[in-house]
Amino acid sequence: VQLQASGGGLVQTGGSLRLSCAASGGTLSSSTVSWFRQSPGKEREFVSGIFRSGGNKYYASSVKGRFTVSRDNAKNMVTLQMTNLKPEDTAVYYCASGRRLILSSLERADAYDFWGQGTLVTVSS
Repeated sequence: VQLQASGGGLVQTGGSLRLSCAASGGTLSSSTVSWFRQSPGKEREFVSGIFRSGGNKYYASSVKGRFTVSRDNAKNMVTLQMTNLKPEDTAVYYCASGRRLILSSLERADAYDFWGQGTLVTVSS
């Protein structure tokens, strides 16, 4: 499975962006998909995840209430709607998928099977 993350860009504080993670060469419908981000000098961190049913969604405390993850299995795509963006949200955002994830492993980058190439989000103050 190849994952393609897109939708990043430059936005002002308080603005919004919508990231997309599209899959090819396989289906996302049986996978948990999450978003991670990494800023310079920092470790990759979990942002949000959605289990394959789409009913269970999880967010890092830093983005809860501002970001919304959703999936469209028919389109083989997962999106991350980001609102009220802050300068500290600036990072490269990655999507990742895995088939054997459980809740306790959701935030572990090494638990995922496939990764997208990343899309840069820059929030100016």
